[in-house]
Amino acid sequence: MADWGQAPNRHFGGLGPGPNPAHATLGDMGYKTYTCPIAKRCGGCELLAVPYELQLRRKQQAMEQLFKDIVEQDGVVLEPIRGMDKPLAYRHKGASPYAPGKRMRCGFYEKGTHRLAYCKECLVEARGIRPILNDVAHIADELGIPAYAEDRGTGVLRHAVVRKGYATSDVLVTLVTNGPNLPHANELVRRLRKRHSQITTVVQNVNDRRTNAILGTRNKTLFGSGVIHDKLLNCTFEIGPTSFYQTNPQQTEVLYQLALEGVAEATTLLDAYCGTGTIGICAARQARADGRELQVTGVEQVSNAVGCARRNARANDLATQCHFVCSDATEWMRTQKSTSFDAVMLDPPRAGSTPEFLAGVVRLAPKQVAYVSCNPVTQVRDLAVLRGGGYRVTRISPVDMFPHTKHVECVCLLSN
Repeated sequence: MADWGQAPNRHFGGLGPGPNPAHATLGDMGYKTYTCPIAKRCGGCELLAVPYELQLRRKQQAMEQLFKDIVEQDGVVLEPIRGMDKPLAYRHKGASPYAPGKRMRCGFYEKGTHRLAYCKECLVEARGIRPILNDVAHIADELGIPAYAEDRGTGVLRHAVVRKGYATSDVLVTLVTNGPNLPHANELVRRLRKRHSQITTVVQNVNDRRTNAILGTRNKTLFGSGVIHDKLLNCTFEIGPTSFYQTNPQQTEVLYQLALEGVAEATTLLDAYCGTGTIGICAARQARADGRELQVTGVEQVSNAVGCARRNARANDLATQCHFVCSDATEWMRTQKSTSFDAVMLDPPRAGSTPEFLAGVVRLAPKQVAYVSCNPVTQVRDLAVLRGGGYRVTRISPVDMFPHTKHVECVCLLSN
C-alpha cells in the first residue's frame, strides 16, 4: 500500500488507508475519523479509517496526475474537488441480499465473498434504510417465506432495495423474488408498514434468472402508487424500482450545477444517455429561471426510462421544452444535421462512451460539450477523441460523490 507521500497511480490504487502509525499521528493532529463494527468485513467504505480531509487531498492528487497532460496542453486549471461538509448518511438507496440460515440472513456481502455480514445501521446510508431491510428478513422469517439459495436457485426472497427521498419523505421498498409467487405478500407488507409507517409504497420485482444482477424486469405494486418522488435543483422527479437516480442527491446537485454552467449559452441541447431526464430537465428549468429559451432533446434506449422522462417533463411543466426519444444515441445522431445542437451533455456509464458516439458528437459540432463521468479514467480516454476532433477542455471539476470510497466523479467542459 502506498504511503501518504507517494503520488497515486492512474487507477487510484494509492487511495488506500495507509499504515496504522500514520493514522494514529493524524488522529493526534485533530483529524476526525469514523468507526464501523463491520468495516473490515464489508469493505464498502475502504477509506473509512482515513480522515476525510486527507481522503479529499488524495483524490485531488489522483485527479492532478490523471489530467496532467490535458491541463498542460489545453491550459486549463483543475479545480479543487468538491467534498461534503458532513460525509455521513449520504446514500439514499440501500439494498440487502437474503440467504437461508437458522434465521434468514441479511446484510452486506463480505469483501470478495458471498458471506453475509449483518449490519444494524450503516454510516453512509440515510437513516432508517437499514432497519427496513433488516425487518424484511425478520418478518419473512415469521411468515415462513424462504430466502433464495443462490447455489441451488431455490427459495423466494432474493433482495430488498429501499429508496428514500432527499427533499421529500417518500420511501420505496422493492422486494425482489425468485418468481412471481410471494406467499403472504399482503401480511408481509402490513407488518412492515406497522413497524415503519414512513413507507410510501411497496413493489415486488421478479428476477427468476441465475444472475448476480439484483433486479429483474417485471414489477407488481403491492402497496401505494409504485413510485416515489424527489427533488433536484427545484425539479420534481419520479423514481420507480428500476429507475436510475443518483444515490447521493446532495452532491448530485453540485455535479449537475457544474455541468449546467457549461451549457449556459445554449439554445438547443442534446442530452445523451438521458435516462429519466434528470439533468436535461434541470437545464431547461434553469434556462427558464434565467429568462432564456432552451430546447432539450434527450435520447435513451431504455423505453421505460423514456416514458418516465416524459412524465417528469410534464410534472415540471417543461413538456414543450423537453423532448425524449427512445433510440440508441449513436444511431440517432447519424440522422441529425451538423448544426442541430449548440451543446451536448453526456453522462455515460462507468465504461465510458464509444468511439462511434464521440465521432458523432464531433460531426454534430456543438459549440459546447459537458461530459459528466463516474469514471475519470475512461473520461480521459474519451476526451482524447473529442480533443482530436478540435475541442479544447476549458474546465475540470472533480466531485466527491462517495466519501470513504476511492471513487471520484468529474465534470469536464469543452468548447471548439
